Amino acid sequence: MLSINWNEFKEYKEHRHNKDDNFIILLDFMKSYYNMYSPADIYEIFREDELALMMLEKREITDAVGLESYLFKLSV
Repeated sequence: MLSINWNEFKEYKEHRHNKDDNFIILLDFMKSYYNMYSPADIYEIFREDELALMMLEKREITDAVGLESYLFKLSV
């Protein structure tokens, strides 16, 4: 299973001009660095990573459908 490269994430985050929430930056990083757009795939990777799992729990996202709803709310 793929794991999040937190060192690359830190580098990616440093080059962002806006100061979004770290979770939003992580979602953008997953799209950019891993070319991953499927909420189900992203959710599965987040579930296996301790830090990403804490971010999910903070937002009360408990499944891929919840992540998809979250992403939809961001796009509206």
